Amino acid sequence: MRNGRTVRDLRRENRTAVLQRLYFDGPLSRFSLGPATGLSSGSVSNVVAELVAEGLVEEAGSVDSAGGRPRTLLRITPGSGCMIGVDVGETRVRIELFDLTLTELARTERPLAVDSPHPHDRYEVGVVVGHVREGIAEVLRTADVSAERLLGVGVGVPGIVARTAEDGAVVHGQTIGWDGVPLERLLRESVELPAAVPYWIDNGAKTLGQAEMWFGSGRGALSAVVVLFGSGVGACVVTDPLGPGRAIEWGHLTVRLRGRRCRCGAQGCLEAYAGAEALLERWREAGGRPPAGADEETALTAMLAAAYPAALGTDPDATAVAVLEETAEYLGAGFADLINLFQPERILVGGWAGLQLGARFLETVKGYAKEYALTYPAARVAIGMGSLGPDAVTVGAAILPLADFFARGGRRTETDPPGEQPAWTSTLRDRAAH
Repeated sequence: MRNGRTVRDLRRENRTAVLQRLYFDGPLSRFSLGPATGLSSGSVSNVVAELVAEGLVEEAGSVDSAGGRPRTLLRITPGSGCMIGVDVGETRVRIELFDLTLTELARTERPLAVDSPHPHDRYEVGVVVGHVREGIAEVLRTADVSAERLLGVGVGVPGIVARTAEDGAVVHGQTIGWDGVPLERLLRESVELPAAVPYWIDNGAKTLGQAEMWFGSGRGALSAVVVLFGSGVGACVVTDPLGPGRAIEWGHLTVRLRGRRCRCGAQGCLEAYAGAEALLERWREAGGRPPAGADEETALTAMLAAAYPAALGTDPDATAVAVLEETAEYLGAGFADLINLFQPERILVGGWAGLQLGARFLETVKGYAKEYALTYPAARVAIGMGSLGPDAVTVGAAILPLADFFARGGRRTETDPPGEQPAWTSTLRDRAAH
């Protein structure tokens, strides 16, 4: 043992380094893996031999070498494992099954009731757990995948996620009426999966941020804030490009003293002006007419169509335009707070409402952000759209068990301490410089 690290620790770290490089930069030859991981040629050969024997790595053709024999390329074997990503959203529960390279194998969606007498009713815990149970069974059945192949189930949820020794992940979702919901325990009791399959449950904005940093518009940035616009508003602050970000309750920043009542119960929150639910309510109060009985996504589409009519000669709905312009200023001020507080390289917009709103008036929001923020950090931030679309939360949720699998060197039997996020090695962080 050296510095508290055993031979087993070193072998795990070597396997992790090789798997991560092949995942992000592959296919690569054994020769290229040496300088990419900092391992000796002998260590690379030993690790690769183990991973190939276990089916985690496979050959992927060859490449010519300078004056020598062609070098065999290696890559991660896509079918050597699967992950499930779950997005407990505001209008639906989305469940997707991915192979080890995050290629989608199957998906399903379960809508949440939009005509409930109270907004919290749509998030009734038993209903959500039932949707997840049925959705997991459906995607496994559709793709004809055995549950034994699962590396884990990742779940993105609204709210703050805490962890206890007894219940695992516990969700405090004040805006949806969840007060200390032991979601991990409920899923383990309800979903028919092997006991060894781990659950990774975290804030949906955080999983969105992780997806954008790994595969989307955040790649190459050393720091970013990824914002999620749906019925409500959330954000993820990332200071380690490929490590787990930090969810912040940005939507509950006070933007107006004694302002509108927010879903959380407080007054004047950003979410009370910029979330899709509040935006539609403000339009209705001002005389707008959202489609009767429509869900929020459909109603927001109708509002944007009214404000920005596609047909020539059609006058825009002045009420919708006024509400949206006011919303753009609130968002710009909210972005300015993010710029002043965190000074990120990038701010990225995602979420189903963000994808609709950003396409229409992101430039206006950016103008207000520059106006309200300090000049120096405002001049150094790039504000843009996320690139992964409406599936970003499920992709990010699926990354949680994948990251854990890599941190354990591609082994299913070794586990990190309960409740801890995967440890990120320097080999992964170093990639941000490339």
